[in-house]
Amino acid sequence: MENNLRLKELKDQLKGKTIEEVLTLLCSAYPGKVIFTTSLGIEDQVITHKIFTNNIDIRVITLDTGRLFRETYDVLSKTVKKYGKKIEVFFPAFEAVEKMVTEKGPYSFYNSVEDRKECCKVRKMVPLNRALEGMEVWISGIRAGQSGDRNQLDWIEFDEHKKIIKYYPLFSWSLEDVEFFLKENQIPYNTLHDKGYISIGCEPCTKAVKKGEDFRAGRWWWENDGPKECGLHTK
Repeated sequence: MENNLRLKELKDQLKGKTIEEVLTLLCSAYPGKVIFTTSLGIEDQVITHKIFTNNIDIRVITLDTGRLFRETYDVLSKTVKKYGKKIEVFFPAFEAVEKMVTEKGPYSFYNSVEDRKECCKVRKMVPLNRALEGMEVWISGIRAGQSGDRNQLDWIEFDEHKKIIKYYPLFSWSLEDVEFFLKENQIPYNTLHDKGYISIGCEPCTKAVKKGEDFRAGRWWWENDGPKECGLHTK
């Protein structure tokens, strides 16, 4: 009940404000407790631009699973160089990766949904939870138009599982809005987007999609049923 009341007060306070104003107000309300997790995709690059160019005091972090595309590292390098700001990199615990790969091999995630989720947990979920420790607000680049599941979310909400407020600055933006802003502001982006890769994750688990296919169709493409989520943003 307390969390619902706090969320309602926040919504009333932030409604009608620009993204920059909302981010600044959240930092004032929760000093040192606001974090933005970027996958270095185009939506996240827009948010990074807004944070860095306005010198908003938000921790910007990314997860390095150890299986990313070379192009993703290129974006990270270009972004740090362009803005002269720090992006914290969180890695999985090497002991857990060593154990999983030794016992099940380097491609265990192809074996079953359970093995794939184990890999996502080891490489992404555990490092994410470490990054979120002590934080009160989590910023994410989710858009409503990305999938049916994400359309059911709200632009700001309380994550009961992680006990944290989540804010999606680009929730109402279209893909065209994102692409226009990216080009207009000359923001570094992953060149795989030009090759049909819409949602980009780990290299073995991501492929290009055809025009008109679902936003997440290229993720875990060998799985036919169920939501295409790794667990970062599922309730």
